[in-house]
Amino acid sequence: MPQNFIECDREQVFLLPPSLRDWLPEDHLAWFVVEAVRRFDLSDFYAAYRADGHGRAAYDPSVMVSLVLYAYSTDERSSRGIERRCRQDIAYRVITGNRVPDHATIARFIRRHQQSLNELFGAVLRLCARAGLVGSGVVAVDGTKLTASASSDSNVDYDRIAREIIAEAIATDEAEDERYGEARGGELPPELQTEAGRRQWLERELARERADAEVEEAPADESSEPDGEFDPERIGPNGRRAWLREAHRQLERQRWQAAGPIPRSRAERLWLAARWLEDELAAECHGNRAYEELREHRRLHDKRRLGGPTKPYTPPGIPPGEVNLTDPDSRRMKGNRRYIQGYNAQAVVNGGCPVARRT
Repeated sequence: MPQNFIECDREQVFLLPPSLRDWLPEDHLAWFVVEAVRRFDLSDFYAAYRADGHGRAAYDPSVMVSLVLYAYSTDERSSRGIERRCRQDIAYRVITGNRVPDHATIARFIRRHQQSLNELFGAVLRLCARAGLVGSGVVAVDGTKLTASASSDSNVDYDRIAREIIAEAIATDEAEDERYGEARGGELPPELQTEAGRRQWLERELARERADAEVEEAPADESSEPDGEFDPERIGPNGRRAWLREAHRQLERQRWQAAGPIPRSRAERLWLAARWLEDELAAECHGNRAYEELREHRRLHDKRRLGGPTKPYTPPGIPPGEVNLTDPDSRRMKGNRRYIQGYNAQAVVNGGCPVARRT
């Protein structure tokens, strides 16, 4: 009896037209990127092209946006590298519909829509993030400043982070242009593995995004209570600042529990810094909403009032402040004689045994 093998005939042509749906599994990251981009507002991208249809046909901006987002999420920043993957990588060929934009077209698209891509990255990161994970005695506590092993020059704000991410891709293209001249994922969460699941999840999360962006919130009804994460009795009548401090305290506790090593790559540290600033803004918005809900509830149903000013407060649209790329836990603060990059450590002494904790 002869040996039994599955044959591989490379000369066999397709008997029926192939379907791109058969090329990738249903739970592949590429399908999530395509479905997400389909629901984003890309009017700024389309507005950059002629409305009368004259001139040479351009690639659909939704296809190019999906291509750039998927390439950056898979750590491919080079336009020439993206072009090569469009020829060789099945996921890239699915995203482009089996077309191959050349590296010059990709580089021009990134340059032309740099600002729009900067704004879109924040929404993508938010979605990806949502898809994703003593004895009694005398205790003496005092604060002391400790210098961090990080330079103040490494502090960056949110705008600089976005600019550096795009500038890195542009710099890579320019270096390769000079060198070559004209020559030429992981499984998704269960709810995102099917087309129906992705659509349901995106509708829910994007609706939540739109609800968070509303300046005016609906009045709380009789059953409206503050979020269970906040304890009004423990926070006390200290006004809005106390609620915002409590939200940031909860965020710091989560970071402490999920602490990990700082990436060595600057590109990865830029993404980490962006997430830190976005998490801080999200915590501030969360605390502010809880405070406003409790104030409205007490105004309608009892005579108690929260302390502090009653003037409405709207959190900023983009994350404020700075974060250090070398050590995100450190902050710029005033020392004894000069400003330092460090921590405000709380020194605790109980029975002659000191314990220090940085904050």
